[in-house]
Amino acid sequence: MSQGKTVFGKLSNDIRRQAYETAALVRKKALSAREVAELHLDWIGKTNPQINAIVDVTSDDALQSADAVDAKIARGEDPGPLAGIPFTVKVNVDQAGRHTSNGLSLQRDLIAKVDSPLVANIRRAGGVIVGRTNTPAFSMRWFTKNNLHGETLNPRNTSLTPGGSSGGAAAAVAAGLCAVGHGTDIAGSIRYPAYACGVHGLRPSHGRVPARNASGPDRMIGAQLMAVSGPIARSIADLKLAHGVLSLADVQDPWHVAMPLEGAGYVKRAALTLAPDGMEVDPSIKEALRDAAKVLEASGWEIEEVACPPMREAADINATLWMAEMELGAAELIKREAEPDSQFVFAQMKRLAGPLELEAVMRALQSRTALMRAWEQFLQRYPVLICPVSGELPFERQSDVRSEADFERIYEAQMTQRGLPVMGMPALAVATGHTGGPLIGVQLVSARFREDILFDAGTIIEAASPKVEIANL
Repeated sequence: MSQGKTVFGKLSNDIRRQAYETAALVRKKALSAREVAELHLDWIGKTNPQINAIVDVTSDDALQSADAVDAKIARGEDPGPLAGIPFTVKVNVDQAGRHTSNGLSLQRDLIAKVDSPLVANIRRAGGVIVGRTNTPAFSMRWFTKNNLHGETLNPRNTSLTPGGSSGGAAAAVAAGLCAVGHGTDIAGSIRYPAYACGVHGLRPSHGRVPARNASGPDRMIGAQLMAVSGPIARSIADLKLAHGVLSLADVQDPWHVAMPLEGAGYVKRAALTLAPDGMEVDPSIKEALRDAAKVLEASGWEIEEVACPPMREAADINATLWMAEMELGAAELIKREAEPDSQFVFAQMKRLAGPLELEAVMRALQSRTALMRAWEQFLQRYPVLICPVSGELPFERQSDVRSEADFERIYEAQMTQRGLPVMGMPALAVATGHTGGPLIGVQLVSARFREDILFDAGTIIEAASPKVEIANL
């Protein structure tokens, strides 16, 4: 359907507004937080059934949160930096009173008793959680489908994947169901959905955003070292705002590091790597990377086309650590869940990961240190790396489970998605083209805890790219 023909003007304007603009209007009483929440909930009711991005609409919770924001403003108190901003939270993190399903029928009745640290941070900052977004079973694919909640569709092109595992979050942001979506990323699950849905997504530095799900046991070493939470949004400014809030400290996470959001001055020099470790990259993606480099160069950045440190070795380490954890902690659940897609994907990922014995895991952890050193040294000389988000344009729906050959092709195309989490650096997916042509974008990488540099470079590239609009549903 055509969005312009079905939505009255006020709603259309409000759902298109950037998050930071909404917060400013709410703070000035030009809008009430309740009005913003009601408009988004109405839009969710109208459009979400077409894409199935939100699988748990939290209407009562949203309206209570919005009323609390308005009450603070009425008393002359600071409502927080997210004042009235509509958020979504992925169903693999705890939100008190809601199920933490992770896309599993086996966990449909796993109700969280307390908020995860990041959900608590959103609430304290005045954010309004309007719903919980879909993920593939076990959050284990670059596609979003499961037996419990069904399949999420890409609002920009339903023949393409919305990405995964935060496909629900990216689809919700692209469709205007929320202003900011929460995502998680152990092998690309923020960056790839943002890329596939034509929005922006930040994978923060490891240790930046506190994490804990009290509803279940702590995760094992692979996830402890590689999994992060971060924001997906339609503007870099909104990512920056959300990132600052999500990063607030919480003693529940011993990995959290209280680093400043702004670092020291840096040399405006970027490395351009078109095909890390010789991976095959679509010509249109290479063109987008060169265009992004030219935009930075025109803004005073020095650009050097060079090879980046090893990416394939890092991707192999990711596979070893992640699959060893899955084999020990989830293999039996995968069998019991009996979801064909996740069973096929797990089998393929395990096959490609190779031996998962103790020595392999220990060698992987040892090699990780050398890789981290090499990457940090590289990023001292080049504060930004420009590289592909994926080697291919967004994949066709469900194409990863068509055959072993299809899975291997997709797995190879996602090498940067899999490799970068091993070193713990932040990475930013910037949408650079989504109107009148293929969905496309670029990936920016910087040193640990230098998200500020990514925001600087990303803002320049964003300004020279088509504006990220809400999808026409």
